[in-house]
Amino acid sequence: MRVSPGLSAFVDDLGGAGESVKEMMEFAKGRVPKNEWENTEVRLMATGGLRMVGLGGRERVLEACRKVLRGSGFVFRDDWAEVISGSDEGVYAWVVANYALGTLGGDPKDTTGIIELGGASAQVTFFSSEPLPPEFSQTVKFGNVSYSLYSHSLLEFGQNVAFDLVRGSSIAKAPNLESFGSKGPVDPCSPKGYKHSLMIGNITPISFVKTNEQLSIPQASGNFSECRSASLTLLQKGKDECAYDQCYIGSTFIPKLQGNFLATENFFHTSKFFGLSPKTFLSELMVAGKQFCEEDWSKLKTKYPTFNDDDLHRYCFSSAYIVALLHDSLGIALDDKRIGYANQVNDIPLDWALGAFISQIMSDQDVGQLYPTKSILNFDFSTIGGLVLVILFLFAAYYVSKWRNPNVKTIYDLEKGKYIVTRVGRHS
Repeated sequence: MRVSPGLSAFVDDLGGAGESVKEMMEFAKGRVPKNEWENTEVRLMATGGLRMVGLGGRERVLEACRKVLRGSGFVFRDDWAEVISGSDEGVYAWVVANYALGTLGGDPKDTTGIIELGGASAQVTFFSSEPLPPEFSQTVKFGNVSYSLYSHSLLEFGQNVAFDLVRGSSIAKAPNLESFGSKGPVDPCSPKGYKHSLMIGNITPISFVKTNEQLSIPQASGNFSECRSASLTLLQKGKDECAYDQCYIGSTFIPKLQGNFLATENFFHTSKFFGLSPKTFLSELMVAGKQFCEEDWSKLKTKYPTFNDDDLHRYCFSSAYIVALLHDSLGIALDDKRIGYANQVNDIPLDWALGAFISQIMSDQDVGQLYPTKSILNFDFSTIGGLVLVILFLFAAYYVSKWRNPNVKTIYDLEKGKYIVTRVGRHS
């Protein structure tokens, strides 16, 4: 089942927000036995898209959803519908990654960090032995081990938002149409020959250069180096306002990266598109991205017939942006072997929603009890574009508290349109 758009699209249509959640509840009722509804909690956790909505609009959307959830027949409390912070989202992603790798409960130095590239934001989360400013630090405990994590969400540095900002900036720099002759402003982040429409992402036609009421549409030049440079300019914006010893991205404190990392979401999808291995070097992505950007658009369309135009042409930008983010900003060497690109480990999806679920389980059970008894029954996550917006948690609280019979929990991702069933067996 798939429902779109996400909740952030319903700021001016609160009835639509409620109907969207109602559809999810009907889906859940068809999969949770009716005699367990009164023992089954439902939680709504909103992320990237709704975080970008103003506080008033955000709360109105949540209240419209709460109204539906109160009458759903499942167990629900008003405070279970919330917008979670980007740092919490990052911590949950870190949890699921290290759960899948089997490192939770072990030496903090053996854990793996997470760098996520979503649509609206990017998250960086890893164990750091350095003293951290309290606003960037979270302590997570599993078993008898405490982990001091750096976790921060870089709002508006997600791939889709950055894509619009970079191209909007190139258009805004155009003083007038005559400066470009008949060619108009140049977009280095789209393959040569790509034809832009009057509406580009979130850039409205009024943003374009006007001369004699004629709109100047950017000309795609497919220049990887210039696109990388424009991406770096965006990533470094505000760096002169840094109040810390080191700000690798804008004015945001980020300590020196420590240990191994998994680069997920759009990092993985871009690497996979170019046919690169999970342990590929950034230098290989550079070569692939440069070749793609410089290729004629008509040839790319022939080579990738199953891709729609909007998705396909963005791989020029995404490859350049990833190099600017990981290498030029975070200082990861082009031949660094510490970075892996993945969206799952050992058949377990690296999805923050599953990390939130694991965190709830482990708050009641020690880490040694979880690993030997876990049995992942079904993970089915399809990849779709857009912002990570809403996650609905549905789980049988009765089974979690008793732990006598196999525990079944379902996590449903409203954006991705799929559900996960996780079974945890009884103790040995």
